[in-house]
Amino acid sequence: MSRYLNILIWEYQFYSPGWLWLLLIVPVVFTADYLLKRNSSGHLQFSRGESEQSEMGTSWVRYFRWGIVVSQAFAMACLIVAMAKPYNPSFDPPRIDYKNGIDIILSIDISGSMLAQDFLPNRLEAAKNVAQIFVDSRKGDRVGLVAYEGEAYTVCPATLDYPMLKREIAKLEPGNLEPGTAIGNGLGVAVTRLRSDSLKSKVIILLTDGSNNAGSIEPMDAARLAKNKNCRVYTIGVGSTGLAPTPVMTPSGVSYENLPVEIDEATLKAIADETGGKYFRAKDEQSLNTIYADIDKLEKRKMEDTHFGAEPPVTIFPFLFWGLFFLQGSWLLKTIKFKLDD
Repeated sequence: MSRYLNILIWEYQFYSPGWLWLLLIVPVVFTADYLLKRNSSGHLQFSRGESEQSEMGTSWVRYFRWGIVVSQAFAMACLIVAMAKPYNPSFDPPRIDYKNGIDIILSIDISGSMLAQDFLPNRLEAAKNVAQIFVDSRKGDRVGLVAYEGEAYTVCPATLDYPMLKREIAKLEPGNLEPGTAIGNGLGVAVTRLRSDSLKSKVIILLTDGSNNAGSIEPMDAARLAKNKNCRVYTIGVGSTGLAPTPVMTPSGVSYENLPVEIDEATLKAIADETGGKYFRAKDEQSLNTIYADIDKLEKRKMEDTHFGAEPPVTIFPFLFWGLFFLQGSWLLKTIKFKLDD
């Protein structure tokens, strides 16, 4: 009950703050009223002056008089604040209805270069590990998975069955599709997985370690498709700087050579900018983990902004309650004082 009677004025904001200027006259009015009545006599409320009352042994009357004045002043102040239409932004914190979460599609590059060992044990295993941690952190968001190399396919549609999704993430391996890196296809297929009944907040997290060199869809065409579907795309470039041990097919089998890390950051940034998302660069598993956490924070903030798009309700009840409480107290003190005067 106490939280509903809170009148800590610094916790409130006001829709009509101009009324608060009236608070300046409250001490003036009641100080003047007290001074005028202090030595008055013959009135019904104050039948003797204060000095006479003191001589007759009624010294407590002055405290009742001060109590009356202070109670009336507080009552007036509370009513003035109520007229300023107070609201408390933190009084009713946002409650997330998990039936209305986010639709998220993870689009992960599983091309052969993702086996490069500048991450431990390699880029793909690090990406899978962090993606599973990210899925574990979801609460009510539908999450799906798209994988791509030279072409793309849907591994798992958006679902709330997180254990099943994590199992599918763990199974990701290169070599089952046409070779290459089809960023446009990976993004395009992810967009198609956001169904017509998808929630208002729709997100694709596109992860790659290279540049678009295959597929039938240009990356920016897929980005415009995502934008038309009101979907934000967060892009992640995975790879260290300089050279990285990368698998290369040779006549004797797969061997690892130090090859340059080449990520088309310009295209990834353009995709993110086109859709209202953001581009991140992950140079190790820790930074990749941090990126997913940052994306989580960005989406939560967007949800909260949407939640507070409607104006918070005016909260005048605490001020009306205390205003009436002090008026009642003033009346009670007047009654007791009247009896003492008699």
